[in-house]
Amino acid sequence: MFAKNYLLKNNRIPLIGPEPNPWCNIRIVIPCFCEPELLQTLESLNKCSLPDTVVEVVILINHPEDALLEIKNFNIATKAEVDCWLKKNNSKKLIYFAVGPVELRKKWAGVGLARKTGMDEAVLRFNHYNNTNGIIVSLDSDSIVEPNYLIEIEKHFKQNPKHVGATIKVEHQKNGLSEKQKHGIELYEKYLYYYKDALHFTGYRQAMITIGSAFAVTAEAYVKRGGMNRRQAGEDFYFLQNLAQLGSVGEINTTRVFPSARLSDRVPFGTGAAIQKWMEGTEDLTKTYNFKAFLDLRIFFDAKEKLFQSGESGFEAILSTLPEPVRQFILLDNFKIEIEDLNKNCSNIKSFQSRFFHKFNAFKIMKFLNFAHEKYYEKVDLEAQVQLLSSLEN
Repeated sequence: MFAKNYLLKNNRIPLIGPEPNPWCNIRIVIPCFCEPELLQTLESLNKCSLPDTVVEVVILINHPEDALLEIKNFNIATKAEVDCWLKKNNSKKLIYFAVGPVELRKKWAGVGLARKTGMDEAVLRFNHYNNTNGIIVSLDSDSIVEPNYLIEIEKHFKQNPKHVGATIKVEHQKNGLSEKQKHGIELYEKYLYYYKDALHFTGYRQAMITIGSAFAVTAEAYVKRGGMNRRQAGEDFYFLQNLAQLGSVGEINTTRVFPSARLSDRVPFGTGAAIQKWMEGTEDLTKTYNFKAFLDLRIFFDAKEKLFQSGESGFEAILSTLPEPVRQFILLDNFKIEIEDLNKNCSNIKSFQSRFFHKFNAFKIMKFLNFAHEKYYEKVDLEAQVQLLSSLEN
């Protein structure tokens, strides 16, 4: 069985009693912590057109082991409410399982461990029939989906069998928001797409929008990447960027997930935190990374082939031709060592090119952008940068 060693290593035992459905090829995982709108999410799934495959939905109600009694009681009430809903709405092709409340170790408790616990359960169930191509879908308990959500996910992986995963188009819920909050979420969405498109402009081909409620991964790829991490924030970003080093991560733009745009202080960054700071006046979402920093990266990435078997003198010569922000970052980051490692392990230019972005990956790009804006650039008007990028792309 493909996931035997992974499951043993992670000490996974089944959380769901009934045996897995052998005809299930999509399993949706929904972590749920003290969430009042869960039934809205389930209702949106219930309105979906059904794909050819059976779909299982794993709802993991969870809280830290040291959670307040009122949170534990809320989750117990949620489980009872969901169980009642399931009795009326389970069907042969769309099967729901409510698990919990699961108590998570306080050291690691958070969205990362909750998502991991649910996704590991999906792996365990796919492993029962050695289904390496089973699709694990990540959704949040405050998100709703379009009616074609399930069929478009199935279609994408049928049409792209080599893809190890896919992101799904997002558009945050805006009904009932104040004008300021609505403006904030619109700016944040614009920033997400600007950042992705600007990265693509540089020549970085693994640019994607990473939101926990809007991605899917094959069971085999999930296991090969070591599963979801336990980070208490940014678990989706780290997982998807690591997944991209394994193979192609596609984009599903033919359906949408609508995450909540509510304020949140649960995690230090992400949508909820950004909107919270915007509403408090501590973050200006009208400002973003200066496009000049992305132009600097493009010059560097265009020159990457010259670094293949360049030697020390060649490396220094190439370095001298790069924009000052990139040059200084490479020196401070000691990226020369990583280039030397690439050259030791790549026998040809094609291998060097494909593995270059394993070294100068999304994490290092973010590190560079923050460095460049501390030392060389100021953040500037988002709308102006979007228009500038658009003019260059056209």
